[in-house]
Amino acid sequence: MKIPKSSAVKIENTADGVRFTVKVVPGSSRTALAGVLEGLLKVKIAAPPEKGKANQQLLEYFSRLLGVRKNQITIATGAASPVKTVHVADVTAQQVHQAFSQDVQADEQIQ
Repeated sequence: MKIPKSSAVKIENTADGVRFTVKVVPGSSRTALAGVLEGLLKVKIAAPPEKGKANQQLLEYFSRLLGVRKNQITIATGAASPVKTVHVADVTAQQVHQAFSQDVQADEQIQ
């Protein structure tokens, strides 16, 4: 699986953190970054898209990936849509790019 560099993902700085847009694919075999699609970070989520389970797993995944508390991450828009805007408080765009890059490298070494 070829995953483009995370620098293709548009990460905007906000007054208290960063914001970026993701395309969520729920019901996948595992939760992982799946690449970049037209500036959107594509994320496969193992949870089904019912009763907020996929959203919850997305927040947990980003919490582990970025090393922040779950309450620092919110779905700003698109809670009921596969395309979501995610806001992460108290991090920089550089930290997010670095975490995405490290996750992609680790995934490539596993495969």
